[in-house]
Amino acid sequence: MDRVLDEPLTKTLGPATAKVMAEHLDLRTVGDLLHHYPRRYEERGQLTRLAELPLDEHVTVVAQVADARVLTFNGGRGRRLEVTITDGSGRLQLVFFGRGIHRPHKDLLPGTRAMFAGKVSMFNRKLQLAHPTYERLDADSGEGAVSSFAGKLIPIYPACKGLESWKIAKAVDAVLPHATEAVDPLPAALREGRGFVPLPQALLKIHRPQTKADVEDARQRLKWDEAFVLQVALARRRYADAQLPAVARRPVPDGLLDAFDARLPFTLTEGQRQVSAEIFGDLAAEHPMHRLLQGEVGSGKTMVALRAMLTVVDAGGQAAMLAPTEVLAQQHHRSVVEMMGDLAEGGMLGGAERATKVVLLTGSMGAAARRQALLDLVTGEAGIVIGTHALIEDKVQFHDLGLVVVDEQHRFGVEQRDALRGKGKQPPHLLVMTATPIPRTVAMTVFGDLETSVLDQLPAGRSPIASHVVPAADKPHFLARAWERVREEVESGHQAYVVCPRIGDDLDQAAQPAGARRTSPEDEAEKRPPLAVLDVAGQLTAGPLKGLRVEVLHGRMAPDDKDDVMRRFAAGEVDVLVATTVIEVGVNVPNATAMVIMDADRFGVSQLHQLRGRVGRGSAPGLCLLVTEMPEASPARGRLGAVAATLDGCELSRIDLEQRREGDVLGQAQSGVRSSLRVLAVIEDEEIIAAARDEAVSVVTADPDLEGLPELRTALDALLDKDREQYLDKG
Repeated sequence: MDRVLDEPLTKTLGPATAKVMAEHLDLRTVGDLLHHYPRRYEERGQLTRLAELPLDEHVTVVAQVADARVLTFNGGRGRRLEVTITDGSGRLQLVFFGRGIHRPHKDLLPGTRAMFAGKVSMFNRKLQLAHPTYERLDADSGEGAVSSFAGKLIPIYPACKGLESWKIAKAVDAVLPHATEAVDPLPAALREGRGFVPLPQALLKIHRPQTKADVEDARQRLKWDEAFVLQVALARRRYADAQLPAVARRPVPDGLLDAFDARLPFTLTEGQRQVSAEIFGDLAAEHPMHRLLQGEVGSGKTMVALRAMLTVVDAGGQAAMLAPTEVLAQQHHRSVVEMMGDLAEGGMLGGAERATKVVLLTGSMGAAARRQALLDLVTGEAGIVIGTHALIEDKVQFHDLGLVVVDEQHRFGVEQRDALRGKGKQPPHLLVMTATPIPRTVAMTVFGDLETSVLDQLPAGRSPIASHVVPAADKPHFLARAWERVREEVESGHQAYVVCPRIGDDLDQAAQPAGARRTSPEDEAEKRPPLAVLDVAGQLTAGPLKGLRVEVLHGRMAPDDKDDVMRRFAAGEVDVLVATTVIEVGVNVPNATAMVIMDADRFGVSQLHQLRGRVGRGSAPGLCLLVTEMPEASPARGRLGAVAATLDGCELSRIDLEQRREGDVLGQAQSGVRSSLRVLAVIEDEEIIAAARDEAVSVVTADPDLEGLPELRTALDALLDKDREQYLDKG
């Protein structure tokens, strides 16, 4: 980027404004501010819909004053000014207190139009802005001025406390002349071929459009920049990976894999066969596999991963599987040992002749067991190791690490994967498994350096899950019926989960202020803190589930206690498990058929889908009840209705993404890419991303070091400032 654009904002703007921009909006240079685009545009003749204001967010609205009145309270000692503004779609109350009422009382007369900015809060079940800042739009202007004013597009910028949209607009005015010096990252042939406006022009049009067509031109162009530069970064990663050496691991006839397949009590699904073939093809190459395996909960990902691990062991290497939690590592270990039978008893009497050892390595193991596990790894006695991040410690040495399988990628720091990768003599092959359905475009942006395989059939014998919304506030008898259903499941020999949003001890209260995750303004239920495991368990044992064996499970229990509860639940010694989302990933109890999710509106769509996948894992059908106190017409209820209506994870993840801001899509763990998506919407812009990916691949294949494209290199360096470069490197 040009040197002018690298200048700190402190040179151009006042120190106070520059400080707020740096601290709250992460804008530090002239270039950063030029790329801080308006979120939307108001036409002066048209208003934001007051009816759709989000709670707890800083908003800017354009509206007209309907009425204003001063009220007294505290026996006449206190005064407050209440102003009602309207925009045709709804009304909103503004409130000013104390000395702060004099100026607005003069300025905001009925009929006045203005821009108002503040944080939306709730008072007496009504939305309001307390002490908003405002800027009048019709101040002392003649008729002519008003009409020219009415047709203009007002840019509304993503703002924050202390920096309203119009202040940001003034700051942008100060730096906009520098837009002419922006370096254009798109290769000329691509830009002309697709008929894009040059970058300086796009920046002018997005910040100060004359018409809606200007906004559209600019957005298309800027979206392409983002998609293309990001895809070039990823294409270069894939290209560099393809140059790395790796030991090819080819299947060996009559080895462990054949012995394992021969004793499988069922046939693999078509999907499992196909994905296995893709993986075996990658393992046989002389450069490291980088593959993302996505599959619904229960689609048999572990089986596919295990067959890949056995292939590597057959070829003389070792395989490591990384799980995000101890409970999960132990579970994977148990299920792998069960699936392998005596093939997992290498070196033991009664082990099969082609057997290997399968060891578990977690942080809380006893010293002796740990010493033995480490020894088995370094000698190569253990072909397969399953563990938590304890696997990554310096002390852990492998004989010949050939494959790393990472479970639930988004819970794993990139550094951790990297450290494990460094333990092979040459980079090991990498298989990342996730049960979170990821729409194709997100896979292309977030996991763009991984090839993707999808398992989309459920294995034979898995039962469908019926899901229903239980509106506890509108229909309390529905909730009573829900507990009866749980009793019925237990009486017929099954087990159930009850999931709550929090644990319910004091620590937890401090961590999450009541109502911190409000989803919608329409309900008093929002005011109370989310239901807690410890409280709910107490109420159930004393009330509707009296006499059943109810236990609790949450993240703040000691690891041994957690394992003990899980073990007893798996063994059928516990009827109902009241838990937080610690059960979201990987808990496998085929006998559990029912799940009741309390305050279901406080969970995300994908998370609900993930939780629901814990029931119906055996031959009996599953039942999932989503309990909520949200009123019928609320967006939160709509979301729950969507979850109840479909079991298709990909469909739900689209709904989830459309409802969340794009920034969360990539999640905090993906922060490397998150901050760089400004106008690109991962869901809507599927075609742009796919086309940009193709263009990026051809550019990188022709010129891997981008020697002929210095501007693109510059843009890439700006995108991949140090920490992001590292992020992508470790992807």
